[in-house]
Amino acid sequence: MDNYQGCTDSALLALIAEGDELAFAEVYRRYKGVLFLHARRILGNDEEGKDVLQELFTTLWTRRTSIDLKTNLCAYLYASVRNRVFDIIAHRKVEARYIASLAAFIEQGEYVTDQQVQEKELRELIEQEIALLPPKMREVFELSRKEELSYKEIADQLHISDKTVKKQVNNALHILREKLDTVFTSMACFLFF
Repeated sequence: MDNYQGCTDSALLALIAEGDELAFAEVYRRYKGVLFLHARRILGNDEEGKDVLQELFTTLWTRRTSIDLKTNLCAYLYASVRNRVFDIIAHRKVEARYIASLAAFIEQGEYVTDQQVQEKELRELIEQEIALLPPKMREVFELSRKEELSYKEIADQLHISDKTVKKQVNNALHILREKLDTVFTSMACFLFF
């Protein structure tokens, strides 16, 4: 088919199941905006909204031959976004409990050797991951987080724009969040389950 815009969602889904990339692109074009706004509105974060959308469409493509819709495509996509958003919110709650628990230990001075070792290992892991960032990104990130310089101060020092500094810091945080996500989850599970 040449005109994918005239296709129904079910026709597009059938074409996607056959590996038709143009049909997939049409579904993406139709739904990316509203799904992103839906995810961002609930999460309150553009980057997490983009991540949800990317994961959703990646899954749609990789599972295209095995998707068995019980409803229409639009409802399926919205439900998928909702489920991914709920996963993120649940993960945030686990992280918040972990951070609150760690803060309580610090305030009460109830460190035990195991916790000190875990905290040291976590700090070392974070430092290792920071060291693996691309050199310019690492420099900007360290000036922001370790030296506690403002974006403007970093921009002036490195002769780059504030926007570039902000983008580098956001990219670094995104990379670190992805790499440390499994560590936080396993530590939180250890503490709470």
